[in-house]
Amino acid sequence: QVQLVESGGGLVQAGGSLTLSCAASGIIIDYNDMGWYRQAPGKLRDVVASITAGGSINYADSVKGRFTISRDNARNTVYLHMNSLKPEDTAVYYCNARTKPWDMDYWGKGTLVTVSS
Repeated sequence: QVQLVESGGGLVQAGGSLTLSCAASGIIIDYNDMGWYRQAPGKLRDVVASITAGGSINYADSVKGRFTISRDNARNTVYLHMNSLKPEDTAVYYCNARTKPWDMDYWGKGTLVTVSS
């Protein structure tokens, strides 16, 4: 049974930083593609950052240079380090695992990030 548990969200002022964590169980993260998505009120869920099983990393244009995705294989945890936060980064952030070999998607329940101006 795959479980993804996000933590680290909260309220932060614009320009501040937060680090989100996604603790995975039931899968080995470095064998699968992992990602962070976000969904703001009234908007669709969009990818923020992703890291493939092979280690390739991609970011949404809106967060390039500010956010960093990383993984700790020993802890089986994926992180999203967020710097220079903006009010438009306010959203629920979800951890995603796309597991091999069938590309099955699993989601965490999300963690809320609120950036005040």
